[in-house]
Amino acid sequence: MIRVGQGIDVHPFDDSRPLILGGIRISETGGLAGHSDADAVLHAITDALLGAAGKGDIGQYFPSEDERWRGADSRVFVREAMRILEGELANVDVTVIAQKPKLAPHRYAMRNAIAELLGLPVDCVNVKATTTDHLGFIGRAEGICAMAIVAVDIRET
Repeated sequence: MIRVGQGIDVHPFDDSRPLILGGIRISETGGLAGHSDADAVLHAITDALLGAAGKGDIGQYFPSEDERWRGADSRVFVREAMRILEGELANVDVTVIAQKPKLAPHRYAMRNAIAELLGLPVDCVNVKATTTDHLGFIGRAEGICAMAIVAVDIRET
């Protein structure tokens, strides 16, 4: 049975932290505020995987009130969502919405890192970025939004 899951994550900027998106370090400053490493891309993928599995959301498994996850590498969240999934991931499509920084130079590195993390061929992972043309909190460069959608072949039990 083919199932689709979607995820979305939003974080405000925190210039004192490194910016990590899609499992790669984009810069040493200009990062995102959050309990973990605040990788909005991997958080959105985690939610999309859990959604496809019908197993809730990232907050159920990794609540921000739990000190175990303070500063955690978001790859841990994705790996756990993959374990919970009980299906074969077909593809993932990610959109990052950000006024800054320019992400085009990092798209392929993010794509490769995500493919490796998920055990997918690179051509089954897509990463794209857009702006809001200076509209809203993203346009005012106050934060970043990431959206992900996955298709999964769920094992019938």
